[in-house]
Amino acid sequence: MKTEQQYFEEGLSIQQYMNDMSTLKAESFSIYERFTLPADGFSTELEKHQLQFLVITEDWCGDAMVINPIIRKIAEESNHEMKVVSRDKDTDLIDRHLTNNGRAIPIVLFLNTQGELIGRWGPRAPEVQAIVDGIREGNLSEEEQREAIMDLRKRYTKDEKIWFYIYNSFKEALLNIIKLEKG
Repeated sequence: MKTEQQYFEEGLSIQQYMNDMSTLKAESFSIYERFTLPADGFSTELEKHQLQFLVITEDWCGDAMVINPIIRKIAEESNHEMKVVSRDKDTDLIDRHLTNNGRAIPIVLFLNTQGELIGRWGPRAPEVQAIVDGIREGNLSEEEQREAIMDLRKRYTKDEKIWFYIYNSFKEALLNIIKLEKG
C-alpha cells in the first residue's frame, strides 16, 4: 500500500492539474484569477512551517472547482508545494480518508517534511456544507435538486462570501494543525 507521501510524489502540480482540466476549467481559472487573499498575516505565518498539500479531487466536481483555486492561492503565497491526485483512478487513498463513509472531494491532506500525514481538510467549509444540506434536506424532486445543485455551482463562481468561508475554514484547520505540531 502506497503512503500519502508516495501519492504526493506521483501527483500532478496544481498548475498542471488546472491546465489539464477537461471540465469546469474556465470556471476554476476565473475564481483563481479573481480571488485575492486577505492581508491577515496567515500566509506569512504559514510560510514559517514546512508542509505539503496533497489534494484528492476530480475536475468534474463543483466543490473542487471553487476550492482548488483558493487553496492554490494559499499554497503559492506561502511557498508550499501543492500536488493533486485523482480520486477515481486509484480509490485506495480516498478510501483511507472517507467523509461520513463516502468518497467526498476535495480532501486536502497535510504532510510534514518527513512525509507523514498530520491533518486534513475538506470536503467543504461548514457554512457551505449547511447550504448543501439545505438543498438535500428540502423536499425537492430529483430534478429540482439537480437544478439547485447547478444553481449552487453558478453561485460558487460569483459569491465571494463562499470563497471566504472556504478560506477561513481552511485557515482555521491549518492553524490548529500547526499548534498541534508545535506541541
